[in-house]
Amino acid sequence: MFDRLAGNAAKIVFPAAVFSVPGARETVYLTFDDGPVANVTPQILDILKAKEVKATFFCLGENVKKNPAIFERIIKEGHRLGLHGYKHLNGYKTGRHAYLQNVIKGSEWIASDLFRPPYGRITPKQYQLLKDRYRIVFWSLMSYDYHSQNTLEKCLDNLKKKTKAGDIVVFHDNEKVRLNSVSLLSDYIDFCRAQNFFFGVID
Repeated sequence: MFDRLAGNAAKIVFPAAVFSVPGARETVYLTFDDGPVANVTPQILDILKAKEVKATFFCLGENVKKNPAIFERIIKEGHRLGLHGYKHLNGYKTGRHAYLQNVIKGSEWIASDLFRPPYGRITPKQYQLLKDRYRIVFWSLMSYDYHSQNTLEKCLDNLKKKTKAGDIVVFHDNEKVRLNSVSLLSDYIDFCRAQNFFFGVID
């Protein structure tokens, strides 16, 4: 979505969607997309547990099916669940009916009133079909942990420069970003704590 509709334009097209948490004093909202994935999500959960941080996980139904024990751990350790669909479909390349069916199938595995479109890509018509069933959650700050040309230092420096109260920050728990995401997450949490930020989950 953000490659075509940026900033205020996206908020006009999707007026009921969540991009940040206004009025959240000194609080940052960590979110994770695409899991749960073996050898990745458990490492992230270990860091969150050790640092006593709660986050919101936007899960894919097909990954919940593959990794039910990890999914149960997310719940058991008190994190918030969000739906990311069953498969990771690009809304720009998917018809309305197929997109809706993918979300419905995902909801059979993930009980949540939150939905984040994969890639952040959703058409206005798809949005209209879903906005009364879900709070559609985008983000205000991207970690870029998935970008192959970004070093850990570059990702962290970008986060340090841009983090502000109320930000919804995107990380990923998938194989593609395993090394970056785990290391980056720990350093970012330490930075936020040093800046006197707290961590919250999306209500």
